[in-house]
Amino acid sequence: MGLFRKKLKQEHKILLQAERAKGALLPEYHRATPECPHPKRWSMYDSMTAEAEVLELLRTLVTTIKPELIVETGSFLGVSTIWMAEGLKQNGFGKIVSCELDPVVFAKASQKIADSGLSQWIDLRHESSLDMKIEGAIDLFYSDSEISIREQEVRHFLPQINPNGLILIHDASSHQKIVREAAFRLQAEGLISVVCLPTPRGLVIAQKRQGN
Repeated sequence: MGLFRKKLKQEHKILLQAERAKGALLPEYHRATPECPHPKRWSMYDSMTAEAEVLELLRTLVTTIKPELIVETGSFLGVSTIWMAEGLKQNGFGKIVSCELDPVVFAKASQKIADSGLSQWIDLRHESSLDMKIEGAIDLFYSDSEISIREQEVRHFLPQINPNGLILIHDASSHQKIVREAAFRLQAEGLISVVCLPTPRGLVIAQKRQGN
């Protein structure tokens, strides 16, 4: 019977792992990289949601730069969405627009957000990031969806991103390469200025070159 069992999507496997963990923090298990040789010093809730320390950084950035509009791609279970929404609540203003394409994961994220008491700060959409229509200037853009389209996402939303705002791109470690190389390519074209943080999975913090 096992031969004919439907193979679970990676997102659904991680979803089940996260449900079994019941919100417990786990040691980060992504492989060591030259820039981050001790990944187990970091913690995670699951292997798809950003590291716990990166979640703390996201919330702190929200309370630091006071964005009116945050756009997030790839909400997964809505954990990072909620952490940023907590920052918006502390600020007393702002909105985060996020998206999740997988219907099963979207349903779980929707429930988690509803249970968080932060729904008024969040607009969660069931669609592809590249199909999202956003009105207004984006003050904080957080790209954390399918790795293969991160560069497309930045190019797609770049005209709407506030020159004084921030662009964050997760999974930019030297191990992943795809995101890191995309960020450097955008920098080489003169579109953004890049700083790579040495976290286990890697995080790019960037700004548009325009106005800097």
